[in-house]
Amino acid sequence: MKNRVCEILGIEKPIVQGPTFWLTDGKYVGAISKAGGLGVLGFNAGQQQSVYTVEETVENMRREVRSVKGITDKPFGINIGPTDPKTDKFTLPMLDMMQEEGVHAVVWASMTFDEYWVRACHDRDVKVIYRAHTPTAEDTERAIQAGVDIVVATGFDEGGTVPNKVVGTFSVIPMIVDAAKGRVPVLACGGIADERTAQAAMVLGAEGLFVGTAFLLSEESIVARNIKDRAVASDADDLLMYRTVPAFYRSLPGELPEKLLEMSKAGASEEEIYKAQHAYDGMRDGMLFGDLSKGFASFGLGISLIHAIEPVSVIMDRLMRGVEAAAK
Repeated sequence: MKNRVCEILGIEKPIVQGPTFWLTDGKYVGAISKAGGLGVLGFNAGQQQSVYTVEETVENMRREVRSVKGITDKPFGINIGPTDPKTDKFTLPMLDMMQEEGVHAVVWASMTFDEYWVRACHDRDVKVIYRAHTPTAEDTERAIQAGVDIVVATGFDEGGTVPNKVVGTFSVIPMIVDAAKGRVPVLACGGIADERTAQAAMVLGAEGLFVGTAFLLSEESIVARNIKDRAVASDADDLLMYRTVPAFYRSLPGELPEKLLEMSKAGASEEEIYKAQHAYDGMRDGMLFGDLSKGFASFGLGISLIHAIEPVSVIMDRLMRGVEAAAK
């Protein structure tokens, strides 16, 4: 298929895999890119413990980059979360490594925006997929004026760190498409997991999909098998939702998630709940290690549409049928 997302990213299918902190590695990302989409390495790709130095962070990512390159020669990307250019010590070395290794796309997911980082990416021949935490028309305009290549419209239906505003995916897509005014393509994100939701997103004006949960429940995903099995057996209304930093989180039920929900109902502060969930290490413990007594398991509302653990290629083809149906 040829459209603007495919042309910008050099991919066959306008589907970008959402990077998810601890839950990516080179094999998983390589499988998604090999299937024709854009696989994306997350912040802690291939790791089971946090590292804190620039050198370790970059070299760990380089290892996963080379793992992807051993699987496919098709494009893939890396997740970055740049902060203030004056104090950010990690992003420029990561971009330099990407230039050295020939990686040409980033998913920029951050609470802040500075056009300096768009220039830094473009100077290294890296395309920018910008994903605002809480998408608005104003934020979209600022990003486009700064020169980003693609914008993601994320709805409250997504898993992980959901937006601050409770605006559903199929409301936010046309809002951001209208704000973009055709200047850049928009990817739809949140609850898109089958042909119907893929088709609906494209009919609403998206030119591609940004997909997390559907791929996390693939055979190639490194999510713990017990968590995959529970998610496939669950529906959206089984998920618990509690307040935390920066706004809300969802999780499958379990010892720690149920405690966090009780804290939320009892009026604990977002900071207290964030500490009790062990920050993002709780995602590692719950989803990578499969222990819901120490962690949480966050998925988007698209779990209602997923009924089996299947290969990435099968999931990709299913989503593409919806994309192609919208083009008819």
